[in-house]
Amino acid sequence: MRFTYAEAMTDPGYYVPLARAAEAAGYNGMTVADSIAYPRHSDARYPYTPDGSREFLEDKAFIEPFVLIAAMGAVTESLRFIPFVVKLPIRPPALVAKQAGSLAHLIANRLSLGVGLSPWPEDFEIMGVPFAKRGKRMDECIDILRGLTSGSYFEFHGEFYDIPEIKMAPAATEPIPILVGGHSDAALRRAVVRGDGWMHAGGDADDLDRLLDRLHKIRAEEGKAEAPFEIHVISLDAYTVDGVKRLADKGVTDLIVGFRLPYITGKDTEPLSTKIGHLERYAENIIAKVNG
Repeated sequence: MRFTYAEAMTDPGYYVPLARAAEAAGYNGMTVADSIAYPRHSDARYPYTPDGSREFLEDKAFIEPFVLIAAMGAVTESLRFIPFVVKLPIRPPALVAKQAGSLAHLIANRLSLGVGLSPWPEDFEIMGVPFAKRGKRMDECIDILRGLTSGSYFEFHGEFYDIPEIKMAPAATEPIPILVGGHSDAALRRAVVRGDGWMHAGGDADDLDRLLDRLHKIRAEEGKAEAPFEIHVISLDAYTVDGVKRLADKGVTDLIVGFRLPYITGKDTEPLSTKIGHLERYAENIIAKVNG
């Protein structure tokens, strides 16, 4: 089992020391959140809070993911970084490929690219991208990302994008894993068909079991039941040794763990020393015992 540390919407100055601490404590990776802007007016609902509220996002500092990963990657040697998740179809895919390839090259392939749809119509509006057909646009973006980060010549001619035969350098010396987020059936199938893994966004245990069952069925349907595939989940079972073993038995490969409820309004007042203490205790009590 691999362990990924999650922290978001905190003091931007905390991320570099947290990355150092997570690596020293034995975590395999660290997630990085993505948010473009917060609209003054919106009727959109957030899919991962019980009441659909998004007010907790107001005034939260989100450093652009590729910028933040570059900073943390410069002070670490083994920690892998995972955007959780880049809102892919609101961005030009060729630019994302350039960012991802450059970053992976700089930090010795320690990048897994978590990608997903934005739930906010405003994100599409401010980036000048139509909200309609966003799922199909997402599919094309993933295909373009995979092609343009390969280091080889690649061309693409689709419904939304038309790219002549080009090559980007530098490139990662290993394929960049593409992990697809989302709980819809379309997202699960996209993860299996186009991705290298799936990222879970949280929820209760019964819902996770349902999603895992559906994911395994889709993998079988697509003839990929035995193919390598990463499954990154958030679960209360991650906080006990027996719980970690139960998740491993269900096919989970990576656990995303955090120690603070992110869906709260107002400033994060937890000191850096407290955050480091939390991640170190978890490493001592769980990671060391699972992997020891």
